[in-house]
Amino acid sequence: MISTKAISSAEPYVKAPLLYKGKVRELYDLGEHYLIAVTDRISAFDWVLSPAVPDKGNVLNTLSKFWFEQTAQLMPNHVVHGDVDRLGDVVTDREIMKDRFMVTKKAERIDIECVVRGYITGGGWRQYEKTGEINGHKLPEGLRKNERFPKPIFTPAAKNDVGHDEDISIGRMKELVGAELTEQLEAKSIMLYEFARQYCEERGIILADTKFEFGLIDGEVILIDEIFTPDSSRFWAKENYAYDIEIDGMDKEPVRTYLSGTGWDKNSEPDPLPASVVEETSRRYRNILERLVK
Repeated sequence: MISTKAISSAEPYVKAPLLYKGKVRELYDLGEHYLIAVTDRISAFDWVLSPAVPDKGNVLNTLSKFWFEQTAQLMPNHVVHGDVDRLGDVVTDREIMKDRFMVTKKAERIDIECVVRGYITGGGWRQYEKTGEINGHKLPEGLRKNERFPKPIFTPAAKNDVGHDEDISIGRMKELVGAELTEQLEAKSIMLYEFARQYCEERGIILADTKFEFGLIDGEVILIDEIFTPDSSRFWAKENYAYDIEIDGMDKEPVRTYLSGTGWDKNSEPDPLPASVVEETSRRYRNILERLVK
C-alpha cells in the first residue's frame, strides 16, 4: 500500500458532483449514495498545509473501514462498500482510488461531536487546570496530566461548519438534541470506546480519547464519517506513556512540533513543510496501521 505520490485532491480521479470539500475529506454525490474520498492533505492549527503527506489518506480510510467492520455488530454504520471495481467509470484511476474511498448511505448528520476521554490530557487537561471540570464534569482535585480516569467520560461538542466546534455540557446537549438521543449517543460512544480501547491495549497502544459522528436514517442512529483513526483519536504507544508531560502521539505530532518551533504566528499561511517532517509523519501513519490491523 505504501506510495510515494501524495494526493491533494480526488477531483481529477472522480467523475461525480463534488458536494463538500473538507480539510481532508471530499464528498461526492452518486445519486442514491455518497462517495467519500480521503486525500493526503494534512491540517494543523486550522490551516491546511503543504505538501500533502504520502499514504495518509490510504491509512485513514483503511483504518476506518477496518473499524466499521469490527464494530458493525455493536452499532450500524453508513458504509455500503469499498470495492473500487463496483464504481465503474465513476473513477478514472482505480489504482490511486482503491484504498482511499468509501461508498456510504446518505444520513442526516447529528450536529454533535461525541467525544469520549479515557485519560485527562489535551484540551480536557487545559479545562481541568482552569476550572476543575471538563465540559461540566466536576472532577476530583489533584489529578495528574495524562492520568487514566476510573471510567471514561463523555464530553460533547456542538459542531460548527465554520471555526471551532464548541465544547458543551451534557445538559446543553440535551437542550440541543433532546434527552433521549443524548443518552443514547453517550451510551453508544462509551461502549464503542471501551471496545476499541481493549483492542488497542492488546497491541501495545493506548487509546487516550476519540470522537464520533452519528447520523439518522429513517429515525435510526448510525455511525458516520470516520472512527478510530489518528485524525479522530489520540493514540499513544504504551512505551511512551508517562505523567506530567506532552506524550509524543502516534499521529501528526511531528507537524505540530515543527510548526510550534518555527515562530509561525498561526494567522498567516505557513511555509511548506520540510521533507523530513513529511516523511516522518507518513511513517507514523503507516506504523499505526501496521500495529492495529496487520
